[in-house]
Amino acid sequence: MKKIFSNNLLVVNFRRMWPYIKPYWFRALLGVCLTVPVGALDGVVAMFLKPFMDKVMVDKQPHFSAMIPFLIVGFTIVQGILIYSSNYLNTWVAQKITIGVKRRLYGKLLSMDTGYFDRNNSGTILFRYSNDAELASTGLIDNTKQFLSKTFSSISLVGVLLYNSWQLALIAIGVLVVFVYPMSVVRKKMKEIMTKTVGNLSYVMTIYNETFAGNKTIRSFTLEEEFRRRFHEVTDMTFSLAMKLVKGTNWLSPLMHIIMSVGIALVIGCGSYLIVSGKITSGNFVAFIAALMMLYTPLKSVGNNYINIQNSFLAIDRIFDILDLEPNIKDHDTAKELKEIKKGISFEHVHFEYVPGREVLHDINLEIPVGHTVALVGNSGGGKTTISALIPRLYDIQKGVIKIDGSDIRDIRQNSLRKQIAMVFQDNFLFSGTVRENILLGNAQATEETIWKALKSACLDDFVRELPNQLDTQIGERGILLSGGQKQRLAIARAFVKNAPIVILDEATSALDNKSERVVQEALDNLMKNRTVIVIAHRLSTIQNADRIVVINDGRIAEQGTHEELLKKNGAYASLYAMQFKGK
Repeated sequence: MKKIFSNNLLVVNFRRMWPYIKPYWFRALLGVCLTVPVGALDGVVAMFLKPFMDKVMVDKQPHFSAMIPFLIVGFTIVQGILIYSSNYLNTWVAQKITIGVKRRLYGKLLSMDTGYFDRNNSGTILFRYSNDAELASTGLIDNTKQFLSKTFSSISLVGVLLYNSWQLALIAIGVLVVFVYPMSVVRKKMKEIMTKTVGNLSYVMTIYNETFAGNKTIRSFTLEEEFRRRFHEVTDMTFSLAMKLVKGTNWLSPLMHIIMSVGIALVIGCGSYLIVSGKITSGNFVAFIAALMMLYTPLKSVGNNYINIQNSFLAIDRIFDILDLEPNIKDHDTAKELKEIKKGISFEHVHFEYVPGREVLHDINLEIPVGHTVALVGNSGGGKTTISALIPRLYDIQKGVIKIDGSDIRDIRQNSLRKQIAMVFQDNFLFSGTVRENILLGNAQATEETIWKALKSACLDDFVRELPNQLDTQIGERGILLSGGQKQRLAIARAFVKNAPIVILDEATSALDNKSERVVQEALDNLMKNRTVIVIAHRLSTIQNADRIVVINDGRIAEQGTHEELLKKNGAYASLYAMQFKGK
């Protein structure tokens, strides 16, 4: 049956998935081969009905009446054992393939640049990188198993049909040809609907993620009704797409019922004539009808089966769409290692845009010598954070060049570049796990002594010693069990153990109260010693001792100099300073 409408697609998708099947090919082959006798035994069971009808029902031979039921049960038991063994092996192989595909997809996800995550929401990532792998792998194995089982079942049953009456067999097989056209119509409709459905289901996941991560905001702004409305809208769309899929495809099964009834009616009509004319026996006819029903019965649910097949094939298409992606930021073949920084960082006529045609940075020229602290200040959205994100090459610039020790950072391997940089953000991401595990992310080889030294430098050692399990205390997802100041200091400790020569501080104290800020600022001062530092600050009191202060407004450098020099200029920095310290 499936050979009629999915043979080519199955072969193509099997070939694409072969690298993931190859390590388990023997078990996969064995599991699939077991489906061959499972299908072939369908014909054996049908074939027994002829001697039973002719020898028992017509000729009244008693020994056949005792033997045939036992043979049928025996064959069915063998078939059952084969089905169980096949299902076990196929499930084992499918799960292994799923793991392989998920690992490859996750590796691809880790290789994608920051811009990719900016363009895709979390629901899309979760659905396409996880659910599709499950659907594709399991579906491919199940479809292969079903394809072979039904193919050999069909061959054996067609053999039974031909053996009992070639005339009736021609009628039955002729009816099968009618099934081909409806399959092609359904596939075209399904692809469009399923593409929309995947996008919709991805958005459902996004809403769940945002509800989880933003639950405090939802509560504090009383947004429950707004999010309920959004969820109702997206689930209404899910319902609409599901009904559109049913409307566009589920006419297939009723149509198959009609086609089958026509085929069976023709067979009964012609079969009656052949029996009366003596060309076939009653046993031939009963065995033929049994084989025909076994051949036609799977077609009753062809609509649902075909939808599952297409879902699996479309998932494979989506997986390889992802695997064919190339990150916008990647190392070229001659990229070199950055082992140390001797001179510093320079921006030369740098232009940058997140969205084509909307430039964020305009002709930035900036020198950051080794061992110096450079502070970036200015209006919100002016481009300070963007400048800091360009140094570790989280994004690539459109014009100009960023150099470290005279070398374009695009000529340096990304890993070696980022190993030289430690970043502390305003909202640092802590991972679920223990205090120790989060600190070791900075340096997996850090010793116990190094960890405690980092905690002390981050002004967090006393707090950790009071925890129930000290370093091995769980901090919850995203560090939910810690206060804002404790999260910041843990992130600073992580930066300490990394011991990178360049430190980037992106408004690391702006979200803290005065008491927490003082403690965190002390930790930051410790971190900044003997390092090259780029600090983005909203509170000017924290950067007055910087070697140079650079004012960034609307993507341009407005002015730069020391705190005293800029105050004397009475320009943009002096205005900011006056606003913050007015009345103090």
